[in-house]
Amino acid sequence: MIELSKDIFEYLTSLYGSESALAYKAYIQTEHTTYLRKKKNYSSENLINDLSEYGITVQQEPEIPDAYKIIKGENAAGKTIQHITGKYYIQSLSSMVPAMVLDPKEKDVVLDLCAAPGSKTTQLSDLMGNKGTLISNEISVDRVKMLVHNIDRMNVINIGVLNHKGELLSKVYSNYFDKILVDAPCSALGVLQKKQEVSSWWNEERVAVIASIQLKLLIAAIKMLKPGGELVYSTCTLTPEENEIIVNTVLRKYPVEAAVIEFPLESHEGFTSYKNERLHPDLKKAKRILPWQVDSEGFFVVKLRKTSETETNGSNTGKVSGLSFISSDHKSIRGHLAELSDAYGIHNTVWNGYKYLAKGTDLFFTAESWNDSDLSSFTRVGTRFGSIGKNNKLQLHPFAVQYFSDEIKENIYFVKDKNELRNYLAGGIIRTSAEPGTLKAVKYRDIMLGTAVPVHNGLKSQFPKSKRMQEIIL
Repeated sequence: MIELSKDIFEYLTSLYGSESALAYKAYIQTEHTTYLRKKKNYSSENLINDLSEYGITVQQEPEIPDAYKIIKGENAAGKTIQHITGKYYIQSLSSMVPAMVLDPKEKDVVLDLCAAPGSKTTQLSDLMGNKGTLISNEISVDRVKMLVHNIDRMNVINIGVLNHKGELLSKVYSNYFDKILVDAPCSALGVLQKKQEVSSWWNEERVAVIASIQLKLLIAAIKMLKPGGELVYSTCTLTPEENEIIVNTVLRKYPVEAAVIEFPLESHEGFTSYKNERLHPDLKKAKRILPWQVDSEGFFVVKLRKTSETETNGSNTGKVSGLSFISSDHKSIRGHLAELSDAYGIHNTVWNGYKYLAKGTDLFFTAESWNDSDLSSFTRVGTRFGSIGKNNKLQLHPFAVQYFSDEIKENIYFVKDKNELRNYLAGGIIRTSAEPGTLKAVKYRDIMLGTAVPVHNGLKSQFPKSKRMQEIIL
């Protein structure tokens, strides 16, 4: 049972009234409802049928087309083959709304300012069709690792990962982005049901400290947004100090206006007055989700549109010599790509839709439309395409094999049974006859798992170590 602190209960009572405070208290004692978001290219029929084999029953949420409520078997949802290969992401229903409201398109230049662990970044990429330019920033090194793990799991390629203080990023970019998501760190009153520790530390003094960071992040985002560009500010908390008060400040001081948004879940207009202070009237266009009303997390969401330029304090320039993209017809990789086409039956025009980045013997790839002027500042651009071995052969990375699964027509090993599958997922050897040569693509049913190296007694798994660390139910 979650002990709700006196500070939180009294605060919510003063804000929403005793009836709502009691409803909140009752809600956080209920069992957390689990939702998932499927990728757009994964059909609803396949999702339902695949999960049923694990004893998982899901129900589509009509308000959000790719969202599903897990009715039965939630403990298995993070341990399926489909989960580990990025067919879906476990994410709360409310958490899916900010990216939907931002609504990025494939030609946009998009920033996710506070990106880890990656639920919204991977959703933004899916909405963009894995095209365009998506830049995801995270201040914490440890959380960057988590972000990259989820980017890889979800086969995101239109991505550049930054490890930077978000409030200082406007010194690098100015009037630059078409769309920005600021899902700011907050006091988490909307997610206390699953983060019980919030109750032990929450107080209004801590809220004030967090609010000062949120304001800096939002101001930086406004400076980085193009005139005419759109920004979504969201938090998973219920306090006006972290929501309306922050937005009120920028509406009065910066060239932005609030936009009317279509909202898929039950919600309430933002406050236009608080503690006897009249706030900007545009705040009625903001939306607040109360968790006890939607059986999901509490959220605040507002969309802002930039009306004119802000003072330039970023360069948006500075290409670093020796670190730049190459195209598929570049002499250094043209022959390697032709060999891959022959080996896997991939039409040679497929490679033209991407750009490539060489780092030593490793090759990364991203969307052909992805672009930024200074590649040196990124922790990661795109995802791994392959590496050139001692024999001067380019071997496809398992992430690339998964990404190009629909294009690969030849040199595929189909896993015969669950014993072979178990061996492969554990990094072992599938006992079979195999001719030495090119890596095999390995497929289980309709899921491309990765690659395997032909050895004298079979196929040695190249299933990524990062994915082997997770429990998978067979």
